[in-house]
Amino acid sequence: MIYIDNEGVTDPHVNLAIEEHCIRHLPEGEDYLLFYINAPSIIIGRNQNTLEEIHQAYIDAQGIHVVRRISGGGAVYHDHGNLNFSFMTDFSKNKLNNFKEFATPIIEVLNGMGVAAEMKGRNDIVVGDKKISGNAQFSSTKRMFNHGTLLLDCDLSQVSQALDVKMTKIQSKGHKSSRARVANIVEFLDAPLSTEAFKEKLLAGLFPAGVERQTYRLTAEDWASINALVEEKYRRWDWNYGRSPAFDIQRTRHFAAGIIDFRLKVKRGGTVENVKIYGDFFGQRPVSDIENALIGVRYDKDEIEAALKGFDLYAYFGDVDRGEFIDLIYGPDEV
Repeated sequence: MIYIDNEGVTDPHVNLAIEEHCIRHLPEGEDYLLFYINAPSIIIGRNQNTLEEIHQAYIDAQGIHVVRRISGGGAVYHDHGNLNFSFMTDFSKNKLNNFKEFATPIIEVLNGMGVAAEMKGRNDIVVGDKKISGNAQFSSTKRMFNHGTLLLDCDLSQVSQALDVKMTKIQSKGHKSSRARVANIVEFLDAPLSTEAFKEKLLAGLFPAGVERQTYRLTAEDWASINALVEEKYRRWDWNYGRSPAFDIQRTRHFAAGIIDFRLKVKRGGTVENVKIYGDFFGQRPVSDIENALIGVRYDKDEIEAALKGFDLYAYFGDVDRGEFIDLIYGPDEV
């Protein structure tokens, strides 16, 4: 097994691009191990509706990244207290969905550190009834990887808030995350440990004395490919949000002008396909003008604001605050 040095990168867009580049371009017939630590971020599963998983207003306020990965499974929170591992190997039907095979070496090292970790369910590593790691897989016809989180000393308050969905009645065909009780590994250690020191302990356990540890260092050509992947995919709204399955949203709010009820259909690709506005408000102009202005617009707050910039909302609804009106279409629910 060859260890891949990611050179201390903590940008989740780059780390996910490194992982994808390596699984697609490094030589077949070799097994690789990649560790990486991400800055605060929500990592969305390949088949999920991003908006159904996150509290967008909180994420914006906290500067948390939102990035979609190429593997399936649920949304997870990463920060500097979380260590991510990725085992890369040739594709095998016996390894597909066999999360235990990949997790066992990690579990054995944790056990050696005094952490009573074990595999439970399909893809979780737990201590008692608390989850400390979730795993997911990606496979092509020739190669595959199994990657997972290791919650060492993660800010669990951020987990609950960043993944706390605040939008009403989202109905989609995406795979919704299930939330489990989680804990930090540091709770089960005798003394605190930095994430880098934790990584080194894992490496020492996975490559014990007498086992040669080869290290692969990314070349200039590798970095050129990785950086192109970052810009063409992992930093793009189209990938992180627009790849969400088609979904419907119903949003209702009480304004001084009355009740406004928005029904939106967003197609795969993230653009608004249909809009209907209902309510008991009084307006001079037909709301079909607003509905038509939003059709074809990307379901993104800035895009929605731009589409409605030239409209006098008072003429359509009466006394409504523009910011609150935009929040009705795209924003957190009222508390």
